[in-house]
Amino acid sequence: MKSRKQRIAVVLPDLRPGGAERLHVQMAREWMAHGFGVEFVLRQARGELISQLPQGASVVGLKVDRVRSLLWPLVLYLREARPDVLLAAMWPLTAIAPLAAKLAGFRGRVVVSEHSAQSVAYRHKGRVHSSALRASTWLGYRLADVRIGVSSGVADDMASLSRMSRDAITVQYNPAARGLAHLGVSVLPPELEGVSSPRILAVGTLKAVKRFDVAIEAFARLPASLGATLCIVGEGQERQALQAKIDTFGVNGRVLLLGYRADTAPWYANADLFVLSSDYEGFGNVVVEALEQGVPVVSTDCPSGPREILEDGKYGRLVPVGDADALANAMLESLQSQHDHAALKARAQDFAVDKVADQYLDLLLPGWREAGCTA
Repeated sequence: MKSRKQRIAVVLPDLRPGGAERLHVQMAREWMAHGFGVEFVLRQARGELISQLPQGASVVGLKVDRVRSLLWPLVLYLREARPDVLLAAMWPLTAIAPLAAKLAGFRGRVVVSEHSAQSVAYRHKGRVHSSALRASTWLGYRLADVRIGVSSGVADDMASLSRMSRDAITVQYNPAARGLAHLGVSVLPPELEGVSSPRILAVGTLKAVKRFDVAIEAFARLPASLGATLCIVGEGQERQALQAKIDTFGVNGRVLLLGYRADTAPWYANADLFVLSSDYEGFGNVVVEALEQGVPVVSTDCPSGPREILEDGKYGRLVPVGDADALANAMLESLQSQHDHAALKARAQDFAVDKVADQYLDLLLPGWREAGCTA
């Protein structure tokens, strides 16, 4: 008699393009290749990444408008679907999912993962929110079997918030090297036709925390004789504010707001430098994506992730957060320096999707390697 395929349920808000959402889609492909079933359990069944799910992956939309209403629908899902593993990413889902599992009498493995330092992300929310954050993580993390932070900084923050031992939190880096380095080499995006080097690239959602305004200000301080172009790939609510910044610094035509691109490989492949200007990151997938293409990196030394990826500056330059002068100087120095592109690419392979997906399976289903494919 053929054994039942073990199933992993991934709980996310939705599948709109974001770093955490994208990495789970990528890992699902690897998990399914090993013979496991994967189901995405979403607060709302929406997002461009749904169309990118591997064949055979399923989607359950809980049709919940507010996070605070998610608990009971998730309890009902667990009672009916009975997956073998429940993996919830990003607070407050990391607090709600373990409680739902407890109320549902769920006998599978419960794993929670945080993709940013919550105390930093919500530091402006006030005392009531802070108290709720601390209380919910104190409970939710204790109800989980495994707690994952995507960087040491995030893991430290998880331990501090929940008042758990740091040893109770596992650091598991993101699968950011996607094996796409070769795809963009011969493809020049139409927007870059006639745009000479050096081309400086920044990638991410246009939101305040990414501080593209600082990147624009730093770019404006580069010598005009350099002939550089700053390409910002991403979309979001800060577009108008960033366009105003471009106008203020007189760099129209030299700074391009290019919008969302499903395929960013050609942009990395045709970049001379990658810049990350964030106030904070959980990990910094885009840094690894740049390294995978052998693109030199300049990043803010923000909490947390970039310093770990770049190994304290060994694989890229680190500058203080919010310092446009320091960022401009580092950009210029990097553009004028020689780089070991092979070493950058090799560093990226420490975060390869297949490698990290298997490491996740070690946490989700211990013993799977000995058991082999569990189909």
